[in-house]
Amino acid sequence: LGQTFKVTSQEATKLSLAFSGPPPTSAEDCQKLSEDVQNAILAVATVYYWLPKGQGTTLRKMVRDATTEVVEGMIQLTETILSAPLESLSQEQLISTGGVWEACEQVSNLPRDNQAAVVSALAVCLGVVKDALEEMEHALMEGQDPYSDIMEDEELGFRGNRDTYWSEADRKLLSSCMGLMKASKACLKKVLGVVKAYGKADSPEQIAQLDDLADIASEISPSVDELALSMYPPVNELAVRLNAAKLASVLKKVLEITKTSHVCPPSEEGWVQFLTGAVDHNMNKIKNFTQGQL
Repeated sequence: LGQTFKVTSQEATKLSLAFSGPPPTSAEDCQKLSEDVQNAILAVATVYYWLPKGQGTTLRKMVRDATTEVVEGMIQLTETILSAPLESLSQEQLISTGGVWEACEQVSNLPRDNQAAVVSALAVCLGVVKDALEEMEHALMEGQDPYSDIMEDEELGFRGNRDTYWSEADRKLLSSCMGLMKASKACLKKVLGVVKAYGKADSPEQIAQLDDLADIASEISPSVDELALSMYPPVNELAVRLNAAKLASVLKKVLEITKTSHVCPPSEEGWVQFLTGAVDHNMNKIKNFTQGQL
């Protein structure tokens, strides 16, 4: 794959230089350049298809995304050359050529097996959840008005109504929601740790277990985002309860899959138990606060 990406990068340079200014490239040279570009792209796609599915769907998806970026970059470069006058090298052409180089260089950062791919995917999820948690903590610390950073606007009118404020009851409910969001962060952090420490991609079973973990863990950050959005005033308690229940269900599934997989030796079962309890504890409090909504 590294070799085909390197060749594609070189072909992009040759193509770009050939159309960087007058005199026009001969029809014969155009034909040769086109064939070389097409062959390079076909080689990239072929090598991607050679990657066995049994090596892991998480790894395969990352390789597919990198491959797609190279193909799309080359399409964009070709379209830029076709639509530009030949007087001189345009800014768009320079940017498009650089885009292909960048896409081709990504191959050196690709994970080498499914364990590395799952570590990478979990780290991305953890980053998103950390950001959402920090944003929510910041909003709650701002005082009563989470919209205080929005400028006053004639069209919006003054924010004098209670729809932009949290009541005392809201804050009690939100405290348990924050507990659930913190459990999400802790869960991803711990799962990432054990996949790094104990994750293996030596057998089909291990590879499949890692994929299952990555699949379910990828549902945590969207569920955290949905819960966070429903926490802004005016708070709809039923929406909060439903989003919290969805997140709790995803977290318990992640913990369950972790516990039964090869990444969780007996020495790691304690935190799985603890976090399962933390999820239940916060969810029960949310149910109590929103009992009147059912």
